[in-house]
Amino acid sequence: MTKLSNKETIKHFLTIFFFFAAFAYIEAAVVVYLRAIFYEDGFNFPITTFNNSPLFGKLLVLEIFREAATLVILFAGSLLIEKDSRRRMAVFLIIFAVWDIFYYVWLKVLLGWPASVFDWDIIFLIPLTWAGPVLAPLISSFTMLVMAAILLSKISIKVTPAKAIAFVLTVIMIIATFCRAGLHIGRADYNDYFSWSIFIICHVLLLMTLYSCKTKSRDHDF
Repeated sequence: MTKLSNKETIKHFLTIFFFFAAFAYIEAAVVVYLRAIFYEDGFNFPITTFNNSPLFGKLLVLEIFREAATLVILFAGSLLIEKDSRRRMAVFLIIFAVWDIFYYVWLKVLLGWPASVFDWDIIFLIPLTWAGPVLAPLISSFTMLVMAAILLSKISIKVTPAKAIAFVLTVIMIIATFCRAGLHIGRADYNDYFSWSIFIICHVLLLMTLYSCKTKSRDHDF
């Protein structure tokens, strides 16, 4: 990859920032429409009336494929922006974090929601329903930004198969934490099914695993 000057680098990342912040607005606008259709009395947990509309089944399928398309766009963005694998991963993490953070920023602007970062949200639908306090995906996004900063730094990194497996398993545990909560969004005690302890420990492990991959030489950087 051609090395960019400081000015070009700033312009490069500002372009990424504004593009995906704008894309987050599109995502938030779709949610405004969905809430108008399914939650006329307000979006509150526990969720017990989300499937009353005859359109529910059709729109649920559309929403799942829309989310899949969103992931494709985020991933394709990183592929188009960077050629180096390490910087490509960093850019993907930045893209995802900017999109996720501004999704909630725009919902606050458009709906005045969430009232608090501890308000619950349906976060994702693939492969199962993800749910949890808004603060949780925001923490994940800031963790992604820290990881991206490490990848974009001059720290030499070598990822062994064992550490790659540990990294993937930790990410799966985070997803499982959201999905476990998602299975119980209709229960009065829904809040008890999101494990903050597992969630926080997994994020610390992610950063520790990445940092433990640093080496003294750049010969083996991925």
